[in-house]
Amino acid sequence: MRGRHLALLIRMNDQTRATLQGWLHRQKIPLGRAKRARAILLLEQGHTFIQTTQWVGFTESNVRKWAKRFLGQGVVGLHEKPRPGRTPLFPPEVALHIVKLACEGPDYMGRSLSQWYCSDLACQLRRDGLVQTISPETIRCILQSHKLKPWRHHLWLSAKVPRDQCFREQVQELVDLYTHTLADWEMVLCVDEKTNLQPRPRLASTLPTRPAFPTRLEHEYKRAGALHLFAAFATRTGKVYARTALRKRQKEFITLLA
Repeated sequence: MRGRHLALLIRMNDQTRATLQGWLHRQKIPLGRAKRARAILLLEQGHTFIQTTQWVGFTESNVRKWAKRFLGQGVVGLHEKPRPGRTPLFPPEVALHIVKLACEGPDYMGRSLSQWYCSDLACQLRRDGLVQTISPETIRCILQSHKLKPWRHHLWLSAKVPRDQCFREQVQELVDLYTHTLADWEMVLCVDEKTNLQPRPRLASTLPTRPAFPTRLEHEYKRAGALHLFAAFATRTGKVYARTALRKRQKEFITLLA
């Protein structure tokens, strides 16, 4: 066998071996930790340090360092030690104010926004005089550390909506409609409409981007009437049926279903 013989004897039980092998197959494990686990497994199988460095991509001194840590601390020794990182540019009061804004919502600050985005929070911090400048990416990192995503939303059922027997019967009727077996001639559609769509062609063509010039749009447009969009979603097949009409009446709706 070529290479230097193993000087550090690596031994482990079945549980430790299963843990290290699990790191190799888990997608969310950091690449460095997976390489360290593979190196320890190769050493445990009797391979030399030189062979292990060639297969894993570490230097020999690096492999010996992690082997010593494994012998001294076990699996915990294969984790990277926490690093001090860069000194924070903003005091904790700024991060606290960002979390406060994200949890309160824009309407509490008198902003006509449906939800906060990182760029909006950066503008609000500058308005409040807490910072002279701050990037949206910095705000995103601060919110991520607190597991906050104010730009996302989910629909929910408030306590004001009654949950009586009538409500349960209505829900059960919809569930049965969406799940029961249909005959060949039956179809369940989820229908909606989008009214008053106004196509507004511009009076002149859009000029494309050029060096030192952005894309330029004609500020004037002409009205071309309004359209109404009717759409139906087939709940079993996923097919979408749609048509547009100049008017929104029962006649146009029946035409869609026909």
